[in-house]
Amino acid sequence: MEEQNYIEGIFRALKTLLVGLKTSIKVFFEKDVTEQYPENRSTLTFSEQNRFCLEMPHNEKNEHKCIACGLCQMACPNDSITVTSEMITTEDGKKKRQLVKYEYNVGQCMFCNLCVRACPHDAIRFNQDFELGVFNKAKLIMQLNHPGSKVEEKTVAPKPVAQVTAPKPVTSAPGQTDKKEE
Repeated sequence: MEEQNYIEGIFRALKTLLVGLKTSIKVFFEKDVTEQYPENRSTLTFSEQNRFCLEMPHNEKNEHKCIACGLCQMACPNDSITVTSEMITTEDGKKKRQLVKYEYNVGQCMFCNLCVRACPHDAIRFNQDFELGVFNKAKLIMQLNHPGSKVEEKTVAPKPVAQVTAPKPVTSAPGQTDKKEE
């Protein structure tokens, strides 16, 4: 019985060896792909899943979507985002939070994408800018909102208010009770 287990073990070992060799031989005959990095900067493309550097998109009017809620700052596990805001009073007398400064420290960021997922207005995203090598750590701290930028005004038509009529209360006639008679 032991001889049979020994021989079966040898055949299992040979089978796994052949599976590994098949994989190695298949990879050996594939064509090598080498990116010539500095020369092919103009044609170099990356997948959308790659995350390199955080950015706050602005439109042509220098407007952004950030409302300075601070959810991205709270979601960041290592405090690489600092949102500075101030309260202002609008023309109609309401108090509103306004973004003053949005700082992002690339040197601390671990590119986890939690800040982008936490943003309710899609005000920030990761871009494809990967060349971030610098000699001074102070250059890794970026201000993402442009000077003089403001929040993008949404032109949404107000929703019509539905007329709701309250149901009439049910009143019992005099002398009647709500109890069921048994």
